[in-house]
Amino acid sequence: MGLPGIVTRAQWLAAREELLAKEKAQTRARDALNAERRRLPMVEIDKEYLFDGSDGKATLFDLFDGDSQLIVYHFMFAPEWDAGCRSCSAFMDQIGHLAHLRARSTNFIAVSRAPFTKILPFKARMGWTVPWYSSYDSDFNHDFDATLGEGDEAREQPGLSCFLRDGDRVFHTYSTYDRGLDWVGSYSSLFDLTALGRQEEWEEPKGRSTGLGAPAGSPRLRYHDEYEM
Repeated sequence: MGLPGIVTRAQWLAAREELLAKEKAQTRARDALNAERRRLPMVEIDKEYLFDGSDGKATLFDLFDGDSQLIVYHFMFAPEWDAGCRSCSAFMDQIGHLAHLRARSTNFIAVSRAPFTKILPFKARMGWTVPWYSSYDSDFNHDFDATLGEGDEAREQPGLSCFLRDGDRVFHTYSTYDRGLDWVGSYSSLFDLTALGRQEEWEEPKGRSTGLGAPAGSPRLRYHDEYEM
């Protein structure tokens, strides 16, 4: 196995400082890219989708559960499979408590094509509490490119789709798939995919940091059982 070279502490510090400059540049570039993502236009959803969940049938509007934003994880679980995708399961394992998302009026759920009767026992086996819905009877997966092709040629792909609610109207703001998920997992990286972002004052464009949920920013973070939901 090839290992890093061995150097003195002074040599390591010099190399580390050189790399740190590149890391800071990448952070600034990522901030700019996130701002550009938030400036994307959005598409109103006027098609009716029905999902099966623990409380029965639900519409896309219902999945917001009263919040202003909705993040949907497209979990690969085809109707004919007996268990969910292993890589999707690894992704789901890293999703922490949803209170930090919900405090900023953002819900997170999983959606799969498998019937809910298959999803429920697998979810229990994995010990997850994230809400999970079946889109078995709808075109949702196909319309949002989580299922490609038809019939025996259908192929699942993992992804995340973000939606924004304005009153009774629902809008699609962003989707990413496959390698686009590589850096996602923390609550802050999930916020970075949404139209409202982290809802912090320094973000561009301005004017999206007030009026929704708990105040943002590290000094205002709470233990997850301290938020007033």
